[in-house]
Amino acid sequence: MSSASITIHWPHGPSTQAAPGTDWLDAAHQAGWSIPTGCMGGSCGACEIEVNGTTVRACIATVPASKSGELRVEQASDPYW
Repeated sequence: MSSASITIHWPHGPSTQAAPGTDWLDAAHQAGWSIPTGCMGGSCGACEIEVNGTTVRACIATVPASKSGELRVEQASDPYW
């Protein structure tokens, strides 16, 4: 990947690389990690993950740029649903 790639640390799994703007669901799939989905429109909350402590709805969000070049992903501790 390019030098602009972000290192993503997945829960209980590997660290992978993704470019900013990559869909979270695609990045997770490439890492072999499954994010549950529901509505695919961001309203149900089934796909919530925590990225560096901020809750994100993965079905409608993309990997952001990061000054450190790294992001840590966890399963959301209190999903909306």
